[in-house]
This record gives sequence, structure tokens and C-alpha cells, in this order.
Amino acid sequence: MSGFRRPSWWALLLTVAGALLFVRLGVWQLHRADFKDDLLRRYAAAAAAPLQDFAGVADTPPADGFPRVKVDGHYLADRVYLLDNPKHDRRGGVQVYAPLALDGHSPLLLVDLGFLPGNGSDKPPQVPPLPTGKVSLQGLYVPPPPVGFEMGGNALARQTQWPKSSIFLDPAQVAADLGRGLYPRVLALDPDPAAIYERERNLDFSSMPPARHRAYAFQWFTFALAAVVILLVVHRKRKPRKSDSAKVDDVP
Repeated sequence: MSGFRRPSWWALLLTVAGALLFVRLGVWQLHRADFKDDLLRRYAAAAAAPLQDFAGVADTPPADGFPRVKVDGHYLADRVYLLDNPKHDRRGGVQVYAPLALDGHSPLLLVDLGFLPGNGSDKPPQVPPLPTGKVSLQGLYVPPPPVGFEMGGNALARQTQWPKSSIFLDPAQVAADLGRGLYPRVLALDPDPAAIYERERNLDFSSMPPARHRAYAFQWFTFALAAVVILLVVHRKRKPRKSDSAKVDDVP
């Protein structure tokens, strides 16, 4: 360390504290990436899992699981919701949701019918009529779509015609709009080649996928390294310039 000056205690403390914080944030981002990778694997595996009793998971679903269930009931066929999320802009379509009244149960189950491709215009695609009689459905019992800030507040409350459209589908707003409680999760129907809807088996990590967590981890680790490098650069001893040495030699 002969080429470096001894740093002050506060500079050393600040550098160590900052580097440790950046490393901790980087490790946390790596853990989040691994957690989401594991969720994606279990979500894909759940598609082939045996059916479970919906009553056993309806109100208290497993926090880290996606039960595959079967339910019987009837649609509120005139109460359809369209998720016109920005992530659909490239395809020009909507995600379609409809409430299902289960036999002998008061809460409604929101059903994710799937993605309905657009028709090439700015208007939402025409939603096919839903069956009005009793239906038997099966699919994954998954968390509702993520919500965010929507300009203007509750878009559903401002609409008087159905289907209603929103860029976010807040379960609390849907429940208030329907005047009935909802189950905490939604039913994502199993893929059906004969259905007009496209049903993809993936989780919505569009805002923060595992790869982005790893990119942020690399960024935090880079900050930690930069803090150490800055400390070394600032406290590096400077060699005297030749002009300064010559002036010293000229002094009698």
C-alpha cells in the first residue's frame, strides 16, 4: 500500500458501508430472480397436475402454489371485463374476464377466458356470447392480474355499458362494480384448441422478469466495485511532476 495514502476513518467507513449495501441489494435481486424462476417452473408443472377440490383452496390458496381445480356454476353473461393492458398493444387485443356464480356460494369467481386477438382497428374485438346455462370449468387458480396507477381513478365506475374496459383490473373495483364479493384468485382456464381465445401458460412478470432482476443485481455489484475503486483513486499518491522536481533542484 506504499502507493496510497491512508484514508480517513470517515471515508473508509462510508466506502465500506456503501459497498456492503450495494452487495446486499445485488444479492437480494438474485434471490428475487431465483424465486420467480421457481414460480415459473411450478406454474408450468401445475398445468399437468391432478385436479383438486376447489373448496379446499378457494379462500386460502397456497402462497407459492397454483392449484388446478374444477368448478361448476353459471356465468354472469352480461358482465364481461376487458383488460386492455399496454402489454397487449403489439397484438391489438384484450384479455377477457367474466364472473362465475358457483352453485351454493355467495362470492363470485372471476374467470380468465384468455386473450382475444384484435381485429386490426382501434376498437376492442367483439366478445363472443357466453353460455347462459350451467357450465363446468377447469383451470389453474392463480393470483389476479397486477394492478397499477390509472389516470382518472376507477375506470369501471365511469362506464355504463358492457363489456367494460380498463388498463388494470383491480379485484376490489370489480367487486364493487358487481356488488358482490370475489374469491381472492382467478380461474385461468385450461388451453382449448377449439376456443377462440388464446390461453398461454405463463405468469405476468412483464414489468420485472427474472432477467431484469439479474441485470439490476449486476448493476448493484458494479456500484459496490465502483465505490472501492473511487476510494483507491482518491487516495493514490501522486508522483511529483518533472517541472516541480526541476524547481527544487535549482534552489541553491
